[in-house]
Amino acid sequence: MLVPLIVATALFMENMDSTVLATSLPVIATDLKVDPIALKLALTSYLVSLAVFIPVSGWMADRFGARTIFRAAIAVFMAGSLLSALASSLAWFVFARFVQGMGGAMMVPVGRLVILRSVPKSEMVQALAWLTIPAMIGPVVGPPLGGFITTYFDWRWIFFINIPIGLLGILLASVFIENVREEDVPPLDLKGFALTTVGLSTLMLGFATSGRHLVSTEVSLACVVTGAVTLILYWQHARRAPNPVIDLNLLHIPTFRAGVLGGSLFRVGVGAVPFLLPLMLQIGFGLNALQSGLLTFAAAAGAMFMKTLAGAILRRFGFRNVLMFNAVVASAFIAASGLFTPATPHGVIITVLLAGGFFRSLQFTSINAVAYADVSNREMSLATSFSSVAQQLSLSVGVAAGAFALEATGWLRGTNGLQPQDFWPAFVAVALVSATSLAYWMRLDPAAGAEVSGHVARRVESARKITAQAIQEHARGK
Repeated sequence: MLVPLIVATALFMENMDSTVLATSLPVIATDLKVDPIALKLALTSYLVSLAVFIPVSGWMADRFGARTIFRAAIAVFMAGSLLSALASSLAWFVFARFVQGMGGAMMVPVGRLVILRSVPKSEMVQALAWLTIPAMIGPVVGPPLGGFITTYFDWRWIFFINIPIGLLGILLASVFIENVREEDVPPLDLKGFALTTVGLSTLMLGFATSGRHLVSTEVSLACVVTGAVTLILYWQHARRAPNPVIDLNLLHIPTFRAGVLGGSLFRVGVGAVPFLLPLMLQIGFGLNALQSGLLTFAAAAGAMFMKTLAGAILRRFGFRNVLMFNAVVASAFIAASGLFTPATPHGVIITVLLAGGFFRSLQFTSINAVAYADVSNREMSLATSFSSVAQQLSLSVGVAAGAFALEATGWLRGTNGLQPQDFWPAFVAVALVSATSLAYWMRLDPAAGAEVSGHVARRVESARKITAQAIQEHARGK
């Protein structure tokens, strides 16, 4: 399990960076003299960059070697961190976050690809859990650390802390990770890459800039139309291309289709939480960044605790049952965050966030595992890229949806600035979107992903033991 722990170094850096930033958004907005809601662009630009460059990450790893791309990706992420720390305007900050996303796009998917190709399917859940346990330390440490730095020092230091972590990741990768590459790598689908780059970036730019942030409403609308048309052109291209950059044929695999489409719906609500929660606690409730971080870290603590139980839960109940039940419970906890008020005891807030983090993390682990359950090793690179693109887009949509709900509530109330009562409709709205993923889990076969979860195998083994015991008792009776 050494390789998962090394890859987790990159996950730790990326996850800590995002949670540190989320906690510091209100203070950054004040320093850059922009509307706090406008900083949704800082989150979505990073996620859009991930979605744009992830499709070629698998091809680059196959062509140049996983270790080479992994180390280069960490270096690019570090460069983006330095640019973010030096930002003096919203446009500069958004660009710097886009550069960070270029590194993140190759860093984590390539590392995950190394693990998926080196671990048997029967051990996949355990390997993914081991991979994410150290990575979960980032979200646990991130909110309090970001709050502490922002409150007592300067928010720019939250990006400088990525430098020593990145250097450690490059060193460990150089020593322990094999430079795995594929033979006979097909040529890169340049036309498909160009279409997805333009389509995904303009579509999400249009959604993210709604509300007259950074560009006019007319430009935002033009971006949405351009992105939608370009993605339709890619869909037509992918049907004819021999090696499309995003292989839509993978959706013919039932478990992969459910993991991507159902998982995307679920992630919309989850993607909005890191944006909405710090704004509510700091701007709505008047807490400082450190106080906010000391509350929001509870969600990551619950997620880390769940990772130790995921395998046992899936073996006991199977993917379909877990995903169905947990989609409703996890969505309910997202909505519950909207019930917080300035008078809510902090102990209650921590308890709700802790439980919510537990159930959301269980859902993520189950979705990630079932999505790859029936994917062949040869298709694993394309499947990893496809799934990662869908993940980042859905998280980006979640941020945009949460921001839109906030703005819509404020407009309906006719209020200037964010008020505590503006947040609960936003939490409920995104939670309802997450809950709609139930429709995909209900369609799963009860035995879906049995080889990965061990659920059916467990029942078969139990039945075998019962039968053997009955035969022995019958023999004794004779």
